[in-house]
Amino acid sequence: MTNTIFKNKKFNLEKLLLFGFSIGNGIYTYTRDIADGQFQMIVTVMDDGTVNTKVIDSSLNEEYVLYRTPGACGSFVGMVRTDYENVLREISENCFEPNVFKSDYAQKVIQYVRDTYHDELEFLWQRFSDNAIFRRKDTNKWYGALLVLSKKKLGLDSDEIIDALDLRIKAEEIESIVDGKNYFPGFHMNKKHWFTICLDGSVLIDEIFQRIDTSYELAKK
Repeated sequence: MTNTIFKNKKFNLEKLLLFGFSIGNGIYTYTRDIADGQFQMIVTVMDDGTVNTKVIDSSLNEEYVLYRTPGACGSFVGMVRTDYENVLREISENCFEPNVFKSDYAQKVIQYVRDTYHDELEFLWQRFSDNAIFRRKDTNKWYGALLVLSKKKLGLDSDEIIDALDLRIKAEEIESIVDGKNYFPGFHMNKKHWFTICLDGSVLIDEIFQRIDTSYELAKK
């Protein structure tokens, strides 16, 4: 359950503390009563982001594990399991942030956009949780999209999974830039106005920053 709820997410320390976590020896701990106070749920978050849980029977002071058994059923077990999952989802929503794009270049792109335009990635599609967009606040238009995809989908002879970036470009310039090696037709975008870059070092980061600036300008009204 924790692997699913916290997949591709990283904790925000400030938000953990605001939520009620305490710190001790590099471990962040949160406790809450569940199942009408009959059990105490203990959630620990490690420095590396690993989330561990334990449910204690308050009357016996012993760990309760039946809710983790897939075949266990009944209204009482179901209540404990539901409360347990709800607490985890609440922590995930309030204390964790998306961490889908892990490459060094993707992180630099995210930070550049944050510092320059004060925009954050927007994850718009639950079904495609590894796709996100950058959007201008004044026009509501997209000027970038971060994706996780196989190089083969760009026409390259490789199954390597990479982070990639879609950006806008003037229609009259698209043919001069798309070369099938460093620049590709916009993936899942209008190929007359968008192109794709692999965030694997094939294009220098400063050049990518410049093209982000151009794309931002093209997203004006």
